[in-house]
Amino acid sequence: MKHPEKRLAKKIDMPGRCQEFTDMVYSGVNSMGMWPLWEKIQKSEHKFHPGENEFKPFIGEMHGHCCMSDGMRSLTPELYFSRLQSLPGLDFAALTDHDHGGVATAELWDEGKWDRIQKAVQKYYQPGKFTTLLAYERDSYPWYNNMIIYYRNDHGEMIRGIRDGEITAGELKAVLDREDLLVIPHDTHYLSSGADFSRIPLELITPMVEIISDDSGCAEYFNHPLFCDSCCEGGTWHDALKRGAKIGIVAGSDSHDGSGGDRFNADGNRVALTGVWAKENTREAIFEALKARRTYAFTGGRMQLDFRINGHYMGEEISLAKDEERAIYYKFTCDSEIEKLFVVKNCRDWVILTKPEQLLFDYQPENPVDFYYIRVITKDGRWCWSSPIWIRNK
Repeated sequence: MKHPEKRLAKKIDMPGRCQEFTDMVYSGVNSMGMWPLWEKIQKSEHKFHPGENEFKPFIGEMHGHCCMSDGMRSLTPELYFSRLQSLPGLDFAALTDHDHGGVATAELWDEGKWDRIQKAVQKYYQPGKFTTLLAYERDSYPWYNNMIIYYRNDHGEMIRGIRDGEITAGELKAVLDREDLLVIPHDTHYLSSGADFSRIPLELITPMVEIISDDSGCAEYFNHPLFCDSCCEGGTWHDALKRGAKIGIVAGSDSHDGSGGDRFNADGNRVALTGVWAKENTREAIFEALKARRTYAFTGGRMQLDFRINGHYMGEEISLAKDEERAIYYKFTCDSEIEKLFVVKNCRDWVILTKPEQLLFDYQPENPVDFYYIRVITKDGRWCWSSPIWIRNK
C-alpha cells in the first residue's frame, strides 16, 4: 500500500489494492490462465496477514452454581466439575456459588462449604486436559451487586469486609489491586442488581465484565436485541468503554441446575461461553489469559475468534504514531456462516463484513485513545464478541 496519495483519498483500505495485486491484474496475457493467476492474485493479499497465533484457543464455563448455595440440591461441587469435565470441547470451568450460601441456609464460609469447593477444584484439575478455577460470587452493594472473584490458585481465603453483602470503595480497590485475583461483575445492566459505570471512578471499574449469560441478556449496550428483563442506562459495557475504562469481556451460563454444561453441544443459541487464547490448558496459563483480557465471548456451539491489530492481541493496550497504519485482522471459525461481522470502533459499527477472515487498514486516528473490537452474528442466530484492543496515538 505505497501510493503516496492514499491517505488523502480514503481512511479505510484493503490489501486488495497493493501494488503487487494491481500489477498482476494489469499483466495482460498470462500463460497461467485466468483462474491460476487469480488464485495467485488473491494470495498476494495474505502477505499483510500476521503470522500464526502464538496462543491456542480454549473454551470454558465461567459461571455456574451448585448445592453449596442456591443451585439444584442434588448438584454437588464434585458432580458439577465431573459433568463439565466429561464434555468434549470444554476445556476449563469455574464454580461460582453465592457467598450468602442461599436464602435460609449457611453462608459459603460456614459448615465446611468453602473447604469442600476448594477440594473439588483440586481433585478435578487435569493439567493439559481440563482446568478448574476456584471462584465464588460475592454480593458487593453498592458498587457491584453481583461480583465474581476468581483465584489464581486452587486455595484462598474468601473476601469479607465491614459488612457481608456490601463493599466499600477502599475494600473494592484492595481487591482489584491483588494480582492473585480477578474480579468480574455480571448483570451490570440490570435495574435490580446493576452497576453505574457513568459514576464509578475509573480505578474502581473492573478489568472485565460478563457481557452475556443464558438468562440475563446482553450487556453490550443499552436496549440490546438480546436484552432481557429490566435494563438500566449506565450499566453496559459501552458505558464503561466510553468512560475510558480498559474493560474486556467474558460470558457464562449462570446455570443453577447444572444445565449450562449439558447444553454446551445443544442447538440452543443462548448457551454463553468464554474463549481464551492461552499458551496451554493449565490453571496458570488460563488465568494469565483472563488477566490479559485475551478473551472472546459467544453463544451457542464452539467458536474461535482471532483478532489482532499490527500483530497485537485482543485485550492489549498499544501505542502507535498518528501516521502509522493500523492493520486490523480477524479470523472467525464456526460451524455456521456469518450473517454480519462488525468491526466496532469507539463503540460504533465502523465496518460490516461477511468473510470469515479479513485484513483492512485504518488510516484515521480519532481520539487520544481509540479502541476496536469484533462482533459477529451468524446465520443461525448465534453471537460472538472479542475483547477490545486500545491504541494510544503518539
